[in-house]
Amino acid sequence: MKTLMQSLAFATALIVCGHALADKLTAAHTASPEFYQVLTENEEVLVLKMVLKPGDADAMHHHNNETVYFERGGTLAITLENGKTMVVTVPDGQVMWHEAWSHQVTNVGNTEVVAVIVEAKEKR
Repeated sequence: MKTLMQSLAFATALIVCGHALADKLTAAHTASPEFYQVLTENEEVLVLKMVLKPGDADAMHHHNNETVYFERGGTLAITLENGKTMVVTVPDGQVMWHEAWSHQVTNVGNTEVVAVIVEAKEKR
C-alpha cells in the first residue's frame, strides 16, 4: 500500500512540476540513445523501451503525455527541471500515466530497470 501511495504522490508531483521548460529539451531517445530504444512510431504515438542498469543516468529530456509500464521496477532518482529530486521505488508491473514533463532519471538501486513508454505525439 505504501508503494502505491508513493506512486500516486510521485505522479501528482510530475503533473504539477513537469511543464516548466519542456520546449527547450529534446526527446528521451535523442538525448540518451544508449538507454532508449524506439520500438515503433507512427503519427499518433512513439513507443520507447528504457533500460537503466544500476548507476546509469540519462540526460535531462522531455516527454509528451505518456503511459509508462515498468516491466522491471527498481529505485530511481527523478530530477525535475527545477532541480528538485525525488527517490521512488517502482514495483515490477507498475503502470503510470502523466502529462508532458521534463526530467532526468538515475537508477540508484541494485537492479536493472526496464520500462516501456507509450508517448503521445504532439497535435499538429
